[in-house]
Amino acid sequence: MSDSVSLHVKVYGMVQGVGFRHFVYQHAQALGLTGYVRNTPDSTVDIWAEGDRDKLAQLVKCLEVGPQMAHVEKLEINWSANKLSLPDFNVTF
Repeated sequence: MSDSVSLHVKVYGMVQGVGFRHFVYQHAQALGLTGYVRNTPDSTVDIWAEGDRDKLAQLVKCLEVGPQMAHVEKLEINWSANKLSLPDFNVTF
């Protein structure tokens, strides 16, 4: 049985202007997750993802490193049972 949950992550560091959103999108798509990724005015990247807990944990491991040009300083991670029930994964602006 699938353990479907939600994950909200705020990524700090040099994470804007380095392909971070596209990186997250590719990994979330490959893992079959739904949700979104967006840049925020405070120079962080905001991610909401939903799906199997194990797949979300795999996404977190990817976020710890990020794409080649990024420098991830820290992740603020919040797990939740709450769902937005989004149909797919998108990059928002």
